[in-house]
Amino acid sequence: MRPHVVAQVAVSVDGMVAGFDVDLARFYALATLWQEDVTLIGADTVLAQEGALGGAARRGVREEGPLLAVVDGRGRVRSWEALAELGYWSGVLALYADQTPARPPDASTLELITGYDQVDLVEVLDVLGRRGVSTVRVDSADALLRACFELGLVDELALLVHPVIVGTGQRWCGDTKLELRHVGTEVFEDGVLWMRYCVAT
Repeated sequence: MRPHVVAQVAVSVDGMVAGFDVDLARFYALATLWQEDVTLIGADTVLAQEGALGGAARRGVREEGPLLAVVDGRGRVRSWEALAELGYWSGVLALYADQTPARPPDASTLELITGYDQVDLVEVLDVLGRRGVSTVRVDSADALLRACFELGLVDELALLVHPVIVGTGQRWCGDTKLELRHVGTEVFEDGVLWMRYCVAT
């Protein structure tokens, strides 16, 4: 059984994901409601924070936390140990392809290799499902999330719609058409809407 895949995205009214302030504490507090077994992110997300990772407190592995799975088809991530010890995850899993550049011989990070020149996300989810994973949360608002949409992998979607029009930038959803079934909306005092949908099959 393939895991249930959920995604939560903070967006502006005009569908942008940058150019406005996001209450990250609220964002991640809401995200925990899914109690995911695996948090799926892309290498770009890690690389954007690698500078901060070097000086971040290392609280150690959080045994009850989800596994962090990082799509790193080009083998660019180097901060695996720092990621594992941030105190959020039970461990980290590097997702590579056959053509991913060779890792250092002393690399100790768990690996899953799928696909030839890029990571096969469908196979990743199939493997995780066979290993007992029931829920995966995609923590992305860029290429990884759009790829999941294109492959029809997202089952549930939550939008934190912020009361601002940015006017320019990259839309979060790409060009994929999705039929959605509304399952709930909550309005916060600052005007942010938390809108939840199931993706129609």
